[in-house]
Amino acid sequence: MPGLTAQQLYAQLYDLRVHNWPGELDFYHDFLSVHRESQKGVLEIACGTGRVTIPLAQAGYQMTAFDLSPELLDIARAKTTKEQVNPAWVQADMRTFELGHKFGVVISPGHSFQFMNTPQEQVQCLEHIYQHLLPGGWLILHLDHQDVRWLAELLAAKEPQYSVGDILLHPATNILYRYTHYWTYQPSTQTATVHAKWEQIDEKSNIIATWSMAPNSLHCAFRSEIEHLLNRCGFTVKALYGDFYRHPLEDTSENMVRVARKTSFQD
Repeated sequence: MPGLTAQQLYAQLYDLRVHNWPGELDFYHDFLSVHRESQKGVLEIACGTGRVTIPLAQAGYQMTAFDLSPELLDIARAKTTKEQVNPAWVQADMRTFELGHKFGVVISPGHSFQFMNTPQEQVQCLEHIYQHLLPGGWLILHLDHQDVRWLAELLAAKEPQYSVGDILLHPATNILYRYTHYWTYQPSTQTATVHAKWEQIDEKSNIIATWSMAPNSLHCAFRSEIEHLLNRCGFTVKALYGDFYRHPLEDTSENMVRVARKTSFQD
């Protein structure tokens, strides 16, 4: 496709690569249905193409969602142009967003908080979430539960090797694309960085064109660290799960799902 950028291609193929976590949407539906604060509006940060926002809006919740990427937001808006309930889509930065409105619930699905790579960025994000919550409002924070064995493997690797991913069929053009990537890890900052590229291929897997993505870094957060951050920023953790089925966090858990409440009822 002439003039296609790596970010546009990433957005156009996003829904083919990023899927719901098991039990995820039911978890959000159940939580919002039993907490009256949700009637004051729900904000999703780093919403991508609306994977979570749109089903919740269709269920009747007043949704506002933002993302930093205009390419992802274009896809989200296109999905909802004919919807009777259209979420409010906003382009904003997790560290600095100012929406001029307070919400009853804020959700952060899909490990998006891990894009905050420094303590300063983490605090900035949580402080802005706090400012956008009504007294007694709720925050649901979904993070990766770090596998230290995987991190050790990254450190032990002498030369990173690209891992060949799935071959995806573009939904609009029927062109074949292949996603390849490798990870690196910097233990001094707890930063894992993915280096990725897209390859357009033919039916015989011959490479026709390549798009390199900018390196994308994520903070490898651990349980106590997040607990301290939330407490520092005015939240009280009410529940911690290892998955969306509300199982307790264990050594083998792949996710951390925190339910926290705005501690101070006075702004």
